[in-house]
Amino acid sequence: MASRCWRWWGWSAWPRTRPPPAGSTPSFRHHLSTQEKTPQICVVGSGPAGFYTAQHLLKQHPQAHVDIYEKQPVPFGLVRFGVAPDHPEVKNVINTFTQTAHSGRCAFWGNVEVGRDVTVPELREAYHAVVLSYGAEDHRALEIPGEELPGVCSARAFVGWYNGLPENRELEPDLSCDTAVILGQGNVALDVARILLTPPEHLERTDITKAALGVLRQSRVKTVWLVGRRGPLQVAFTIKVPRPRKRLTELLLRTATEKPGPEEAARWASASRAWGLRFFRSPQQVLPSPDGRRAAGVRLAVTRLEGVGEATRAVPTGDMEDLPCGLVLSSVGYKSRPVDPSVPFDSKLGVIPNVEGRVMDVPGLYCSGWVKRGPTGVIATTMTDSFLTGQMLLQDLKAGLLPSGPRPGYAAIQALLSSRGVRPVSFSDWEKLDAEEVARGQGTGKPREKLVDPQEMLRLLGH
Repeated sequence: MASRCWRWWGWSAWPRTRPPPAGSTPSFRHHLSTQEKTPQICVVGSGPAGFYTAQHLLKQHPQAHVDIYEKQPVPFGLVRFGVAPDHPEVKNVINTFTQTAHSGRCAFWGNVEVGRDVTVPELREAYHAVVLSYGAEDHRALEIPGEELPGVCSARAFVGWYNGLPENRELEPDLSCDTAVILGQGNVALDVARILLTPPEHLERTDITKAALGVLRQSRVKTVWLVGRRGPLQVAFTIKVPRPRKRLTELLLRTATEKPGPEEAARWASASRAWGLRFFRSPQQVLPSPDGRRAAGVRLAVTRLEGVGEATRAVPTGDMEDLPCGLVLSSVGYKSRPVDPSVPFDSKLGVIPNVEGRVMDVPGLYCSGWVKRGPTGVIATTMTDSFLTGQMLLQDLKAGLLPSGPRPGYAAIQALLSSRGVRPVSFSDWEKLDAEEVARGQGTGKPREKLVDPQEMLRLLGH
């Protein structure tokens, strides 16, 4: 460890009681305060990008202190609010994040909205470096007529509703129709289709919210179409096997061309619910019901592909078709929002302009995850991306490119929040809420019954 001397603070691993070796640099003789030896780093967002960034920094720098700020009272971002309830194994990563949060050099502060409760310039003043990892909390609009009709909602809001995201808890989707159309063919679109068509009794022992389960029990949706502008070779959903694109294409071809055996055919014929992929179709308009009060279908332009490879694009052929339905879910992508006027933002791409995680023209400011590269990839992709940002930050630290001298870190932010009447939620507070959710789920055989009202969460904590 003695060889790993961070030039910026000039700390060493030699005990204070022993004199430094002959020829050592003068910086080792300075009696620096603990604060001066400790880089104070702030991470905004407690989803996979935030936690993986923190994990890398803590592991690679034995003195670093990392504070993670989160606008929700609870941690874990899309792992809690995005991963489908019937995929509990994907949520096991929460155990790793909990270990990181338990580090003596890491603190979680929930119920703090950066950009509202505290500004990015205030964070930059209090910390040596700030990493923005707050994800993509908005959805891309379809930008077609009829999008505003009742019966149309974003897949993102629908996912948030069944997963207990506080801002979506009052969504109340109308599932009284027999056909739903999902515009988009990515992983989120598949999740939504599966939740709509899964028998509710198969979801009873998941962490789906009580309210969502109640609505799904009354659902009359029998058919779900997933509509995509391009063809089967360009679908955006993924599978967890080696050489995924080749495997996925083989799977789609086999399903489309092979005739099912007698048993399988009988099972298909007796199925009460069905789904299908509609390729080469681009939404032009959400069609209103005769009284104009709600969605009754989608007008689709038939498309064909032009170009090759990455340049392939769907162009309209001139033909149209109408697809009747009572529910339209748009799943054409998530997008990030700007967090603070002081932070550069590319509204067209929906990302913070950066080079390998270093925010352009703002030294000491970094980004990781979807706000860095756009809303693509799975949790493992975000892990790699976040480690890279952490690596760049530590390189800059070692090169003396970040502010020198002590920074107050959370002490300064706590004073600001207190003066503004904001009560942060600590990780041990979250663990009390976690225990409450688990206890509430036990009665019905669920892993947990999620708390969905932030006010109730704060009341339970005595805030």
